[in-house]
Amino acid sequence: MKNRNLYRTTLFISMMTATVAQAQRGIPPKEVTRSVSVTKYAQIMEFKSEMLKLLKTPPGWQVTLAASGLGKPRMLYTSPTGKVYVTRRDGGDVLLLDDANKDNKFENLITVLSNFKGVHGITMKDNWMYLCNSNEVRRYPVKPDGTLNVYAAETIIKDLPDGGQHPNRTMDFGPDGMLYISVGSLCNDCKESDKETATMLQVDPKTWGRKIYASGLRNTIGFDWHPQTKELWGIDNGGDTKGSNWPPEEVNHIIQGADYGFPYAYGKQEVDKSREDPAGNTKEAVVKNTLPSTLELTAHMAPIGFTFFRGASNIPAEWAGDGLVAWHGSWNAEKPVGFKVQRIHFENGIAVKAEDFLTGFLQGESRFGRPAGITVTEEGVIYISDDAAGNIYAIKKTN
Repeated sequence: MKNRNLYRTTLFISMMTATVAQAQRGIPPKEVTRSVSVTKYAQIMEFKSEMLKLLKTPPGWQVTLAASGLGKPRMLYTSPTGKVYVTRRDGGDVLLLDDANKDNKFENLITVLSNFKGVHGITMKDNWMYLCNSNEVRRYPVKPDGTLNVYAAETIIKDLPDGGQHPNRTMDFGPDGMLYISVGSLCNDCKESDKETATMLQVDPKTWGRKIYASGLRNTIGFDWHPQTKELWGIDNGGDTKGSNWPPEEVNHIIQGADYGFPYAYGKQEVDKSREDPAGNTKEAVVKNTLPSTLELTAHMAPIGFTFFRGASNIPAEWAGDGLVAWHGSWNAEKPVGFKVQRIHFENGIAVKAEDFLTGFLQGESRFGRPAGITVTEEGVIYISDDAAGNIYAIKKTN
């Protein structure tokens, strides 16, 4: 009898739990929608040195090979003293790229950190290097030669949300001295189970306490502050499996407290009709309180690194307030798109259009490279990592 009563009690609790869970779910969309999922990867071409001639830049610029054989180099960073670093997520290490004779080729590759699984984001402040993977942020004192004192490492954050579909955290210090960390969504377009996902976090370096700075950002890996206005801008990855041409990749002016619509809308508050309504509300009502993107670009190009020129020498004066974005390339479009670097042109501090800066990785429906990270030195040398061919390219204005 006791076991039978226990069974009835357990069954009742299970039924109540299921009822509550059902009540918390959103209402399915009233409209009948059709989801179009395209899976098409560009054919892979093995990189050979002569392929460098296939890369195209604007007139007056030259692209050269700065380093090769690096496996999967990801995020690039130039220190205040001009030293260039690259993180290798898959290798769990960080390299110092040494150009001793200043010919824009890295003769020496020095491992400054190893055994940090999944390390991706990188920045520096007050002679500390900050590095992060999907869950942790650590910092290391920087020695005069640019290497790190790994024995004096400090773990300042160890509980960032799990990576899920988007584990590639990036971070940087803003003009206000705060540390900003981009946390992508756990999945393609579901309602997030962790309030810190699909957000930009702000961390106070005095206490290492953090808060949500902006939300509704599906995966803004590349972000930076405009050199003149000091305002935050980011390039957001749109959703997958919604057709070849939608949703767009977004250029967003990221404002404190703003919601940018994910997962209910993309672009200029375009409601995702395939999404269920949130519990007790409608998608349309939620979206009215979100901010639209400033500029929409071709769907599925997959933005990674983004940086402004910020006063580097040897850069055209009319480009001073512009930025560069690395398009990693599509897997979710009928015709491959992306696989290039573009200049995002700003007018009066506002993004207005994108123009090709480095192309040629995509040859028809085949590709030999995938741009990932970008850094611009004070001398105006632009370094771009390629985590498919294992290269770093140097681009410099010649006249």
